[in-house]
Amino acid sequence: MTHALVTGASGFIGAHLVRELMRRGHEVSCLVREHSDRSRLEPFAPRFVTGDVTDPTSISRALDGVDEVYHLAGVTKCLHVRNYARINEDGVANVSKCCAERDQPPVLVVVSSLAAAGPSSESKPRTESDTPNPVSNYGRSKLAGERAAMRFAADVPTTIVRPPIVLGSGDRDGLEMFKTIAKFGFHLAPGFHDDRVSVIHAEDLSKALMLAASQGRRVSTNPSDATGIYFAADGENPTYAELGRMIGRTLGRYHAWVIRSPKTAVWCIATFNELVSQVTRHPNILNLDKAREATAGSWTCSSEALNRDTGFVPDQSLYQRLAQTAQWYVEQGWLQAPRQMQPTLKGRHPTVS
Repeated sequence: MTHALVTGASGFIGAHLVRELMRRGHEVSCLVREHSDRSRLEPFAPRFVTGDVTDPTSISRALDGVDEVYHLAGVTKCLHVRNYARINEDGVANVSKCCAERDQPPVLVVVSSLAAAGPSSESKPRTESDTPNPVSNYGRSKLAGERAAMRFAADVPTTIVRPPIVLGSGDRDGLEMFKTIAKFGFHLAPGFHDDRVSVIHAEDLSKALMLAASQGRRVSTNPSDATGIYFAADGENPTYAELGRMIGRTLGRYHAWVIRSPKTAVWCIATFNELVSQVTRHPNILNLDKAREATAGSWTCSSEALNRDTGFVPDQSLYQRLAQTAQWYVEQGWLQAPRQMQPTLKGRHPTVS
């Protein structure tokens, strides 16, 4: 039986991965902070180790008997730039170093982000061989985390996975987009150009991570070598406007309006949110750093390398995954279903709860 350690297990993606690992017969340990919400993990009864990625002692304790490590712990929004580096870069270095110190280092899968690579052109999705060009502090910190993992690649068999937008049950950031469409019947799209985006559902990403661990190639210590780095996406790459219309259809909003706002409006909203965040000490997902990404153009990537090396393909279409997510939001009371959607709510999908 394979024993897997998941950092960041109490997060949205982590809960999906833990469930999938245990469903496939893995023994699972979760590195969680003392006050983390464990409610989504407790039904699966994994082993909990209290600590975090800034504490090497707790990491070493969590690694006892472990064959695979899935490093998901990270921050997507914070009040100060230094916190990105402390978690997204130094945290990866800590985990990698602790793995390297084991007599038999485990396989390490580091979850990075498309943001580490940067935006794509409208017509050509990013591939792993493209030179990274992150445009945000978050993206730069994730790229620095990749480089930190590579420093230990001679001793630790490491694979890096870069997902794009991740949606699915339990995702509070994505919920806001569904809420606007469900409540008001419109979808806000930044700018007047049809920028495209790549998306993956958390269940499909969990599958991709497990395939990367068992069949993926490993990174080298050379930062210019893209071997062992993979993008993981569903391959459909809709425009952001099309994504909103698809979500509208899953909610019974068959004619959802797409309202295009000038990119200056995105910056104004982000600036206001940033000021409020500094006062309340609670970071907002649409902050100045995210505005840099939202106004940078298309964000698409190709999963061809992952498919070639591991056989990865998503289990369902993007529309099916969006419908599954919308239904979960409604069933959990996170979202008020439009009246048109009510007759379609039959049965339950297998989701994290």
